[in-house]
This record gives sequence, structure tokens and C-alpha cells, in this order.
Amino acid sequence: MSSVSCSDIFTGGHYNFPMSSFQKVALLFALALGVGLGLTYGWVVSPIEYVDAPLSLLREDYRADYVLMIAEAYNADADSAVAARRIAQLGSQPPAEIAASALVYAQMNGFSSDEQALLQNLFSAMQRYAP
Repeated sequence: MSSVSCSDIFTGGHYNFPMSSFQKVALLFALALGVGLGLTYGWVVSPIEYVDAPLSLLREDYRADYVLMIAEAYNADADSAVAARRIAQLGSQPPAEIAASALVYAQMNGFSSDEQALLQNLFSAMQRYAP
């Protein structure tokens, strides 16, 4: 029996396994198939579903829409305390600051003048609001 040194093992002396072209193609096909099946399973078969996620995780455009809905409700009932509680669900900033950022977003992204007026009215109310 011939002896095998460590250098032979690491340089491929006795353990060199050349791959044929067919084996290389089969390996690439298997990798592509595995990635494709994994993505299909993750995106189609069993995607992540967020349930009861906090409102503070909303994107900026959805936050502005939510504040606009609060402004519409405030326009109907004129209850600053309820509006402030609803706005407080969006984060730890003061309600006036959240309303101001929604108003700026509305002005920069083409909200209608009626919607901007509702947001301005809510912002003014939140500036005057004292819990």
C-alpha cells in the first residue's frame, strides 16, 4: 500500500475527481432547480403573512393615507383627543409631528387640495391639542 501525505490530499494528488461537461451541466441544472423550487415555495406556496403588525411599520405613503383617514374622521367629529390617540398608534413622535410629516408628503406627492386642507386642519388641531 502506498503512503499518502497531507500535501497529496490538499493538492489533489490521489483524490482528483475531474468533472465531465455533462456533470457540470447537471450540477448547474440542479442548483437552478433548487433555487427555483425554493423561491416558488417561499413566494407562492407558503409566503410570509404579517398578522396584527403595528401601524408604526407602515411605509411613508401608507402612513400619509392613514393620517388622511384620521383627518377625514376628525373633520366629521372634531374630536381632537380621538384623533391624537389614533395618530399615536403610528409611532412615538408627537401627534403634531406625525401630522406635519403627512402634510409634507401630501404636498410633495400630488394629493388633492381638499385632502391637503383636511391634513392642514388636523395638523392645526394637533398643534393646539393638550392632553
